[in-house]
Amino acid sequence: MGRQSTARQRMLDSAVVLFRERGVDATALTDVVEHAHAPRGSIYHHFPGGKPQLAEEATRRAGALMGSLIAASLAQGDPVATLRLIVGFFRQQLRESDFRSGCPIAAAALEGGELPETKQAAGESFTAWEQTIAEGLAQQGLAMDRAHSIAAMAISAIEGALLVAKAKRSTEPLDVVETELSAWVDALLTRKST
Repeated sequence: MGRQSTARQRMLDSAVVLFRERGVDATALTDVVEHAHAPRGSIYHHFPGGKPQLAEEATRRAGALMGSLIAASLAQGDPVATLRLIVGFFRQQLRESDFRSGCPIAAAALEGGELPETKQAAGESFTAWEQTIAEGLAQQGLAMDRAHSIAAMAISAIEGALLVAKAKRSTEPLDVVETELSAWVDALLTRKST
């Protein structure tokens, strides 16, 4: 069971990397098997539902991993640092991949017209990130409805900046969003604490 679990996790991790770089539609199951160094035919052993199952599970896995990163950072009590961490994570991914890497959740949301479960998983991931950020902002004194609006705007701004940064092959859009978003949220929290 351990080897099967390891092979399955490698395929999920490979799918996340490939979706981030190529998109869901442009990633074939054979690409995932090759990237994961898995035996041919193993994909249907681990994912009998084929690409729809793999795409949904990989999207959920990527969403949960980023969600854990967000929650761990917010546990330190600084939402501005958390927003900077998210932007920094994506900035690093872009640089390390020569601007090929984007967000696998966005890839799942934008593509896969024949994969409604994957789109749903993407939406649920974005919602979970927003909820976690909103709770962190509320713990700093913001009203929950305002915290939700700010969290939704933050995720939307970061995801949009990532898309533009990838297209421009420059981290400048992320840098600008990080600066402006951080200053805005810091000012809101400072006003709340005075």
